Amino acid sequence: MVAIAAHPDGAGYWIAESNGTIHAFGSARHRGDRRGISLAGPIQSLIPASNGSGYWMIGSDGGVFSFGVSFHGSMGGANLAAPIVSGAAGPASGYWLVGRDGGVFSFGVPFLGSTGGLALASPVSSLAAHPNGNGYWLYAQDGGVFAFGVPFYGSIPG
Repeated sequence: MVAIAAHPDGAGYWIAESNGTIHAFGSARHRGDRRGISLAGPIQSLIPASNGSGYWMIGSDGGVFSFGVSFHGSMGGANLAAPIVSGAAGPASGYWLVGRDGGVFSFGVPFLGSTGGLALASPVSSLAAHPNGNGYWLYAQDGGVFAFGVPFYGSIPG
């Protein structure tokens, strides 16, 4: 098991396995998965749509698999500087992906910046979108936080 994502109504959730299998509980509905299909990279993240209609599964190679939601593109097949580790849904139907190097990729949502190309003290492990969709934070394994389009409130290092 590699990811859990809450249904927006708070009454259910999805759990993803690295092989692309999805398990749905409560109000979350199973919309499909990649069970039994060969993947170029293991699933790393599961992004629910803001309206709960479905989800995107994100592979370490940047592949995006959409179920019950619109597909806006992916980095699958691209030569990435670092594996994809996380993602988040935008305010409508788009999504952001982030690599371990902090490189952000936008699909159906605005690109607001990234740390890709910078020398980081520690790899990025997560991306969290602001609820209004106007920006996002990147979180590094050493506790560093990077804000793009949203306020910076502090971080662990220093």
